[in-house]
Amino acid sequence: MKRLFDIVISIVALVITSPILIPAIIAIWLQDFHSPFYLGNRIGKNNSQFKMIKLRSMIVNADKSGVDSTSVDDNRITNIGIIVRKFKLDELPQFWNVLVGQMTIVGPRPNVKRETDLYTSVERRILDFTPGITDIASIVFSDESEIIAPYDDPDIAYNQLIRPRKNQLALFYIDNRTFLFDIKIIFLTVIAIINKKLSLKLLIRYIRKIHNSEKIIDLIRREKPLTPCPPPGSENIVISRKL
Repeated sequence: MKRLFDIVISIVALVITSPILIPAIIAIWLQDFHSPFYLGNRIGKNNSQFKMIKLRSMIVNADKSGVDSTSVDDNRITNIGIIVRKFKLDELPQFWNVLVGQMTIVGPRPNVKRETDLYTSVERRILDFTPGITDIASIVFSDESEIIAPYDDPDIAYNQLIRPRKNQLALFYIDNRTFLFDIKIIFLTVIAIINKKLSLKLLIRYIRKIHNSEKIIDLIRREKPLTPCPPPGSENIVISRKL
């Protein structure tokens, strides 16, 4: 049912969003006359590698900088890219990845190999599942670029502040996934674009119904300042991405 749902929704989404996608594609191309698409290497199910498609929001060859995490004030982001990222338009082409079976609509977000190589044995459970366009962390940490903006090294900031919590939420989703949960996450993802506080409130209400985990609920609330913490399965805070 999940795969059939993915196929139907992906086709519908690509058709419905084409009036938005086409002008965005043209605008991105006109700014520098390079491809409006970004094909990023990501790690999928069973540690397989695939090309994730996004609308390009950065300068050409931005990934050659070696920086994987993007802060809101990243100077690699173009003027058109600021708009594209603000309204999450860059994510829309990923429905093609879903259509061909590389991704699913709801599932843990895919990551680059430099990050997944750092995963603990506990986190590696995430790689047993097809990555998705959206998940719980996509709602809770939709402001990821703002969180890491104040830090000199956005990749280390990501690993200390976001990765531990993001993957904890991914593991919670894996252990409690249902078709109804997927529908709820899709609905709340749309709501979060308009009103994040309402989306988080509704998410907490649903989580209480399926699994009254105060640890997860506190994580979703985002009421406390984010401080460095170790990723799931480790007692050590990440201080380097070197293996």
